[in-house]
Amino acid sequence: MSHSSPHSGTLHLGRTNAFFLGGGKALVNALYRFSEKLGVQLIYEATNIDLNISGGRFIDLTYQQANSTHHLSGGSLIAAAGGFEANLAWLEEAWGPAARNFLVRGTPYNKGNILRQLLDAKFKQVGDAGQCHAVAIDGRAPAYDGGIVSRVDSVPLGIVVNNDGKRFSDEGEEFWPKRYATWGRLIAQQTDQIAYAITDAKADGLFMPTVLPPIQSTTIDDLASQINVPVDSLLKTIDEFNTATVPGSFDHRLLDECRTEGLAIRKSHWARPLDTPPFSAYPLRPGITFTYLGVAVDEQARVQREDGKPSENIFSTGEMMAGNILGRGYLAGIGMTIGNVFGRIAGQEAARHVS
Repeated sequence: MSHSSPHSGTLHLGRTNAFFLGGGKALVNALYRFSEKLGVQLIYEATNIDLNISGGRFIDLTYQQANSTHHLSGGSLIAAAGGFEANLAWLEEAWGPAARNFLVRGTPYNKGNILRQLLDAKFKQVGDAGQCHAVAIDGRAPAYDGGIVSRVDSVPLGIVVNNDGKRFSDEGEEFWPKRYATWGRLIAQQTDQIAYAITDAKADGLFMPTVLPPIQSTTIDDLASQINVPVDSLLKTIDEFNTATVPGSFDHRLLDECRTEGLAIRKSHWARPLDTPPFSAYPLRPGITFTYLGVAVDEQARVQREDGKPSENIFSTGEMMAGNILGRGYLAGIGMTIGNVFGRIAGQEAARHVS
């Protein structure tokens, strides 16, 4: 790592992200403390939740805890149990065998059990099972719970090749925070759902430090061998890329004029020859964050039946109804926004119904 400014690799995140002390865990803990002050009873380690729904109305539910079955009834139900990004079998219905190579950035428990029960109970489906928030993450990350630290942000500063050693998309199309959420899908469409982000020493220190170190070598030949990419193909790709780069004033903070000319797949900005060892490679796989497929809701967060009528007492918020807002694509922070806005609406409307 070079001794460049410590802020150089975090500039774009500073423009788009709000960091608060304690992170997401502190946010969740604050909500739990507030709930406890309100007298909300929290039940942990509940499994096998089984909803009893009749005529579009929630009646009661059962769940298991410590090998015992328990029963709960209530005047309203708010379904906020997330999507199904950890259910690779369900994802495979939309993505085919490619889904088996997806990594899940978050919890292994989001299997979509409650969502599936609502859909089976004839509530209206919204969204596409093939649409999701999927980013390029380190292919060496764990299958679950890798979190944000497994993200690799070096893509705009070099090239990305598939396991044939060929480029397949414009790495410099736009600032990384605007485009990072497209790369999971792009990589999912490659053979074996893997790609490699390759940079040279000029990129060191210009992107967020990664948890896992890059695969490095002083030669492209050796690097290709380490990542199991055909040497001749990678050498040709890099040679053609280097020849196509247009000299300009490089500035990773701007949409600069460093581009390529004459390539079938151009690089629009930040294109500089890969000619300064050591060369670095990060294996990339699709890292799925959350799914869009869910239940349709109205402005009161009421779940909609297939006949177009709203449920009398079932509401939904968060990932389970994100497809009402996200058809495709992603806007930074929209997942948190959906959860907060519709969580408040669902809570107010559910309370109003009970009272």
